[in-house]
Amino acid sequence: MPGRLAGKRALVTFADSYMGPVIADRFDAEGADVVRDHSPLRDRAAVEAMVAAAGEIDILVANTAEPPHPTDVESIEDEDWAALFDKLTHPLMRVVRAVVPQMKERQSGKIIAITSAAPLRGIPKVSGYCAARGAQNAFIRAVGLELAKHNVQANAIAQNYVANNVYYPDEMITTDRFAQHLDRLVPTKRVAPSEETAELAVYLAGAYSTHVVGQVIPFAGGWATTPG
Repeated sequence: MPGRLAGKRALVTFADSYMGPVIADRFDAEGADVVRDHSPLRDRAAVEAMVAAAGEIDILVANTAEPPHPTDVESIEDEDWAALFDKLTHPLMRVVRAVVPQMKERQSGKIIAITSAAPLRGIPKVSGYCAARGAQNAFIRAVGLELAKHNVQANAIAQNYVANNVYYPDEMITTDRFAQHLDRLVPTKRVAPSEETAELAVYLAGAYSTHVVGQVIPFAGGWATTPG
């Protein structure tokens, strides 16, 4: 039986980090032809060349990650602030900008940004990270509305408390201290397996997701919608 993404070509950015590996593997299992990109997406010409080499892209998974460096707001350094936008926000814009023309031409496409729930609630001492991730979310909201008339669905999975190799590695989430943290702050009282994000991405990339556009979907065990 064909997979849910059979016949589709998917481009996954930063495919060796954050949610890239699990989403790429899941899409492959669902029959997609997966292009796993590992470039930093720091240069317009290089990004456009990479997209051109990938060919006809039906699904873009714009996956970006950069750990925050906690600091008081008055101690933020300009270069640290800029680095977060250079590694999170600007790469998202560049790769979306590069794939949109072909999707508009075909009047078909899916864009899924893997962002963060952090700006939906806010986290003290990581205001720069929240700002960069919040800019990503705002970008996707606007792009989703802009592209909807072209039958291109752009959405974001804004996650937190999901197992991954950047923010929640196994050595962190298995400690008693972290279990107490989850008990206090996360209604589900657990960290979700990365496969849950991948499954949500499959839905957003699939044929039965055509009416969800410009959404920033909180995926954080209730943390993002629970008062602090």
